[in-house]
Amino acid sequence: MRRLTVHPHTTGAQDIAEASSVAVDSDRQNFTDRRSRHGVAPRTRRLTGGSEEAQNSHTESVPVPLPSPWMSRPTNADTASRTRPLPTRLLVARHGQSEWNASGRWQGQADAPLSDEGMRQAAGAGLELGVFDAVWASDLQRASLTAGIIAEIIGIGPVLLDVRLRETDVGPWQGLTHAEVEAGWPGYLADHRRPVGFEDYDHAAQRMMAAFRDIAAASPGGEVLVVSHGGAIRSVRRALGAADTRMPNLGASWFTVRGDDVSAGDLVNLAGAEPTGMAL
Repeated sequence: MRRLTVHPHTTGAQDIAEASSVAVDSDRQNFTDRRSRHGVAPRTRRLTGGSEEAQNSHTESVPVPLPSPWMSRPTNADTASRTRPLPTRLLVARHGQSEWNASGRWQGQADAPLSDEGMRQAAGAGLELGVFDAVWASDLQRASLTAGIIAEIIGIGPVLLDVRLRETDVGPWQGLTHAEVEAGWPGYLADHRRPVGFEDYDHAAQRMMAAFRDIAAASPGGEVLVVSHGGAIRSVRRALGAADTRMPNLGASWFTVRGDDVSAGDLVNLAGAEPTGMAL
């Protein structure tokens, strides 16, 4: 058994750490050599190159030629292309099954724990994934623990937490079953209506994308795993005009961030689970 500790980002919005004991399958040693069956190919870690030492102690100064009057000058487009930030790819996954997912309750920003099945799903996802440049998560324990299990298996850490990656706040529906919501707000679910106090989906999308931009800025040109929540991820896809599909636990969406621009990519399923929980 190994003790996993999830550390908050030192400059993040909240200073929260999560811990759990997780049994890791003995065959995990070969996971980085596997090719994913779900569209996520294992990657090799980028190495930063350093300067090489000269073979002898002598150095030679080479004069830099003066620019020719016939040489073309760089255009504004050339300058912009050199200064434009590198694109960063984010694989944004829903957490593993929580105990409230299993009982069919609306969670919102309640801190429901992972179920045993959710822990198994997270470990299975870790065995499918390759190397990422960083791992981020919502501070809610069902997301941060999922991220911690995966990070332990793929050998990346610490997990960095951001409260902006939380689930959509469902207001007075938090903790209620589908039947209880229908009894208290007849017809709301069928008409896709939401009660007073339920977070606006556009607001959820904007805070999520603000977090995406900051995460991308910390890993320019890299690939980052982000563990968040199904409703919040779907709110971003809707805001970007992408297909809105219910996500299973450990379902994930690719996003590309370049500067302020965020675009949605393919959906992948990291655990083979069926969608559970309330439809947001």
